[in-house]
Amino acid sequence: MPIELPRGLPFSVDTWSPNSNRKRHHFLTHAHKDHTSGILTHSCYPIYTTHLTKLLVLQNYPQLEDSLFVGIEVGESVVINDPDGEFKVTAFDANHCPGAVMFLFEGNFGNILHTGDCRLTPEGVRCLPEKYISKKGKEPRCQLDYVFLDCTFGKFTQKFPSKHSAIQQVLNCIWKHPAATVVYLTCDLLGQEDILAAVSETFGSKIFVDDVANMESFRALKLTVPEILTQDPSSRFHMFDGFPRLYERAAAKIAEAQANLQPQPLIIRPSAQWYACEEGYSETESQRKLRFNEAVRDPNGVWHVCYSMHSSRGELEWALQLLAPKWVVSTTPSCLAVELDYVKKHCSGTKLTLENRLWKLLDINVEASLETEVPVRVLDYPSVVEGSTQISAESQSSSVKVTSRRLLSLSPPGKRPEVTLFGRARLGIPDSGFLTEEKIESIKDSSQVVSHKMDQDVPFENQVEVKCENILKNKLDTELKCENKLETTEQCGKSVKKEVLKVSVRPPIGSSQNFSETLRKFYRSMNVPVPRPLPSLSEFMNSKKGTKRRFES
Repeated sequence: MPIELPRGLPFSVDTWSPNSNRKRHHFLTHAHKDHTSGILTHSCYPIYTTHLTKLLVLQNYPQLEDSLFVGIEVGESVVINDPDGEFKVTAFDANHCPGAVMFLFEGNFGNILHTGDCRLTPEGVRCLPEKYISKKGKEPRCQLDYVFLDCTFGKFTQKFPSKHSAIQQVLNCIWKHPAATVVYLTCDLLGQEDILAAVSETFGSKIFVDDVANMESFRALKLTVPEILTQDPSSRFHMFDGFPRLYERAAAKIAEAQANLQPQPLIIRPSAQWYACEEGYSETESQRKLRFNEAVRDPNGVWHVCYSMHSSRGELEWALQLLAPKWVVSTTPSCLAVELDYVKKHCSGTKLTLENRLWKLLDINVEASLETEVPVRVLDYPSVVEGSTQISAESQSSSVKVTSRRLLSLSPPGKRPEVTLFGRARLGIPDSGFLTEEKIESIKDSSQVVSHKMDQDVPFENQVEVKCENILKNKLDTELKCENKLETTEQCGKSVKKEVLKVSVRPPIGSSQNFSETLRKFYRSMNVPVPRPLPSLSEFMNSKKGTKRRFES
């Protein structure tokens, strides 16, 4: 499921909601329904996508107007004029399904690569501009600020066979079963038509697709590979629905053939999902390699081939090493970016500075006071300007000028930003139990002391220098980690020694500070009850002592 992009960006990618509707420009990477959910309700001009994706979307949503879309093809760049400064967008092949692309955005907000859904290959990654690709272990000349990455199989450690190799496994499986008079191919998803085309070409037979029972797949195939389709059910090869209840329907087909004294049909499912679910299965290395090198039959009689339209963990790690981005954001909830080795090594320890333009990409609370219990104003869009709007697009030229009714005014971040739960979960910031760090600088022989206290509800490791004499007062039921350090500075030509005390303050487990309003809203948005905090150890021991005393009395 795609994620909303930060509010500081003037565009959205694959999201159709009230929040994304506030954006001035919209991009669609491909036509799968999980990336077009809500497009009927929250679509507005302009939507940049490929011509084939537009046709597929209009088939699924005939209520949409063709004029909503602006074409951009693989290898093409479009310069878009925006109130916050023009930016360039370039489309690259995503190796996912017909019409699928990745988008590279370059502008005042930085350099951002959004992969959509993708299967990254060496050839595909090297099609990106040379300045973004590292060579011989050196960082690229121009580093990507952000990569919004498809991590669908980011937890899958095994090596996927290439698409070409997987298709060959399907063909070999059919060759090994010449007695099967009917072959059912579960290739009903957009992106699996290459398998049907290869089977049709190899065996010289067209594929039967029921245009009533499988109307959506039939329409998509009529756009992509119309020459392989037939409405003759006597064809040996039939397209078969992968969902729902695949195994029940497969068992019914096998039972029907047995009842009619016919050879058992061959049912092939080209998908990586079965392999991902079976990864923990105990087997030797040779058995594991064999499972990925040829079709495997499960107890239900279905033959599986590891055909993946998404990257494996190894492919993701390789691509990130080659691109060396500053930050990685997972677009899939099944695997967070922080779980990838590259992110753990290169991104988790990165220090954000107030001068860094990446601040514009975050959902940031700005103009916050350092005083305790002072509300923070959230940076948001101004009110929508009502009135007539003129929208012009020069789709035939390389420069597209768009005048929109929604104007964005961004102010620079304040002294103390707050990164929301989105920023924490997606950017790979390690979860440290909402740890707050205070860096105290105590100058000896100084009579003036200024004290500031951090808001404990801010879930971000933000270091603030404060001058104080005693930070350890009134810090009950907390974990403190102190580190003393002497620093020498030059003041008015004299050497002055300063004692620096670094204190890490962790709220107690039972404290309500561990459950900020942002976290509560996140649980509620997922329709999950907010968990009750565990009691602190001191409360638990006291209650145990009280019970023991009552028992003894």
